[in-house]
Amino acid sequence: MSNKLSAFELDEMNATDLEAKLREAKEELFNLRFQAATGQLESHGRLRTVKKDIARIYTVVRERELGIRSTPGASTKEEASA
Repeated sequence: MSNKLSAFELDEMNATDLEAKLREAKEELFNLRFQAATGQLESHGRLRTVKKDIARIYTVVRERELGIRSTPGASTKEEASA
């Protein structure tokens, strides 16, 4: 998985892609926590990065629900109707 997701990368994704990315991140977090519990985790920083990625995804999803952030391709539709 990529090191860190940027807000710009998340802006370019549609809802389906965000769901898939969230699912991957949650699965990775589970695996990292399991490794930490068994003493096999080598990179503790990765645990923190994945948590922040999950929070970033949830933020983008919520902002889209509230209309703060637009979904990809929605800006052209809004401009046409205005």
